[in-house]
Amino acid sequence: MIRTIIADDQSLFRAGIKRLLRDVRAIDVVAEADSGEEAVDLARRLNPHVVSLEIVMPGIGGLEAARRILKMETGTQIVMLSSAWDAPYPTQALRAGACGFVTKRGSPQEVVAAIKRAYAGKRFVSSDIAQHLAFRSLDDPVDSPFDNLSSRELQVTLMVINCQRVNDISANLHLSPKTVNSYRYRIFDKLNVSSDVELALLAVKHGMINPILGNFGESVVRMPLEDGAALEDW
Repeated sequence: MIRTIIADDQSLFRAGIKRLLRDVRAIDVVAEADSGEEAVDLARRLNPHVVSLEIVMPGIGGLEAARRILKMETGTQIVMLSSAWDAPYPTQALRAGACGFVTKRGSPQEVVAAIKRAYAGKRFVSSDIAQHLAFRSLDDPVDSPFDNLSSRELQVTLMVINCQRVNDISANLHLSPKTVNSYRYRIFDKLNVSSDVELALLAVKHGMINPILGNFGESVVRMPLEDGAALEDW
């Protein structure tokens, strides 16, 4: 049996995936997580074969969770099952070591195939992601300015636009507040923005966050109230 953990902050989605996989004899969902931190903790304790992660989750999120799980070197494989599929997410996830990437609009067969291939140490991406990556490689030029960010810079970006404060990001990523602010300045410079509000608006423009739905939508609304705070206090 392929021991699997499903990590997603939407309980209804987790229930749906668990029900789907219940009918697959080769796969056993041994636990569920609603955050990246919980996924890392469960992976450490249960040593599953595969962890399915949503990229956009509260706290450290799916990319950082994947990095930490793979760092354990227990043989656990990562499959991203995410609503975030525009650039630069698929490329960053695969570079981080994920074996698979399936969008939430993909078919049930693709979810099952991704988990089985990850268990076998092989890669799998859903058809829409494969097409997206293929066309981007043909076009060659960078489609999104966020492609210029390193995986750590992208992680900090996701946490900033989700209205996490520097001290919270520092604690979650085990970095000093000074280092987190250094990342923020570097991100601002690379993306040619000067504030967290501008960063969030740029993320909306390039389809990285939805300005209406979810925590990210709320963060864009709240940011102007917090943006005037001193960086040292933020």
